[in-house]
Amino acid sequence: MSCKSVVSTISEKTSVSEPVEINYKVEQSDVAEFLKYLSSDELEGRETGTRGIEKAAVFLEDFFRKNNIKSYFATYRDTLTNFKSPAYNIVGYLEGSDPELKKEFVVLSAHYDHIGLLKNKQEDVINNGANDDASGVTVVAEMAKYFAKTKSNKRSVLFVFFAGEEKGLLGSKSLVQKLRKKDFNLYAQLNIEMVGVPMKRDYLAYITGFDKSNMAERINHYTGKNTIGFLPKEAEYELFYRSDNYSFYEAFKKPCQSISTFDFENFEFYHHPSDEFQLMDIPHITKFTQEFLPAVTKITTSPVQEITMTK
Repeated sequence: MSCKSVVSTISEKTSVSEPVEINYKVEQSDVAEFLKYLSSDELEGRETGTRGIEKAAVFLEDFFRKNNIKSYFATYRDTLTNFKSPAYNIVGYLEGSDPELKKEFVVLSAHYDHIGLLKNKQEDVINNGANDDASGVTVVAEMAKYFAKTKSNKRSVLFVFFAGEEKGLLGSKSLVQKLRKKDFNLYAQLNIEMVGVPMKRDYLAYITGFDKSNMAERINHYTGKNTIGFLPKEAEYELFYRSDNYSFYEAFKKPCQSISTFDFENFEFYHHPSDEFQLMDIPHITKFTQEFLPAVTKITTSPVQEITMTK
């Protein structure tokens, strides 16, 4: 589908309605504290297989444990099968409350690895990866905390922090093979990728593979806002195929898409040492998370699967 034809139908595909009521407040202080540590110098850029990402893994395990989120496997650590040294996805699990719907899964995910240390000598050699993708991990963590506290999910939810994304989507490629062997019943995946700064547009975020499902329309219907829009650059660069959502789509052929606010105009430090906490817009990340709560709630509670593939 051409960009022109997608844009011509966007108004009817992203209609809004009355939002789902959410009596829960995402706290800016929690967002800031979590993101600040995950993107700190102490973690040395979180390259897969290094001591820095090991510290991040321990931090994420502790987060799940503190919020009473169970492990899906024997432990929170899911060992990558396609990486030469020990590396782990961190996977949490909340069982759904409905006897039938709990057999279906929603995956909320982000990658917690980044590109580590620069090899050349300069003043700052740490690629902190605050926007890419500590911001996304922070949002998924806040969603996990919300579901753990409210117990509002009728479907089961898998919260996944991927390693190896920067090495070629290795963490998600490894995980989907294990899930397929378990006859994992996937409904949809929302992958959160680079949401640390806002866009100057009339919508909050864009979705990769906009025309591949009705996910954008459904999210806007659930939030009652123009939350998701179409970004032509996303189609031009085929971002649908470049993040961990694609591994899940390829394995399950279900709605699996990434949500982002990086629009190639609002952040100039992609894979750069200056991608640091100080440049992150905490009120924006907090608002982003809060605005998505009605959507993820409805996705986990709708009596039927309302999000479907369109092509």
